[in-house]
Amino acid sequence: MTSNNRTNGNVRRGFAGMDPARQREIASKGGRAAHESGNAHEFTSEEAREAGRKGGQAVSSNRQHMAEIGRKGGEASHGSRNQMRNQRNDTDDTQQNRNN
Repeated sequence: MTSNNRTNGNVRRGFAGMDPARQREIASKGGRAAHESGNAHEFTSEEAREAGRKGGQAVSSNRQHMAEIGRKGGEASHGSRNQMRNQRNDTDDTQQNRNN
């Protein structure tokens, strides 16, 4: 078996073990077949808007989860700045201790 069919020592079988190009080809055929048979659903912009609104309401009802998301966002956008500030403060403290 080739190394492409192994992940973390496990053998990848079936669809997961296929070449990505072959996976896309099969998925594309399934999508076309669904549209031709009328089973595929395409959202209107109004349906998509409503689904997004419902998802947002469901997520935002959990305050703890929202706080965690906000904290991670703040760390991502300000984390490096705060890290630099903390390193500067640590350096200042070290220099003060040497001077005393």
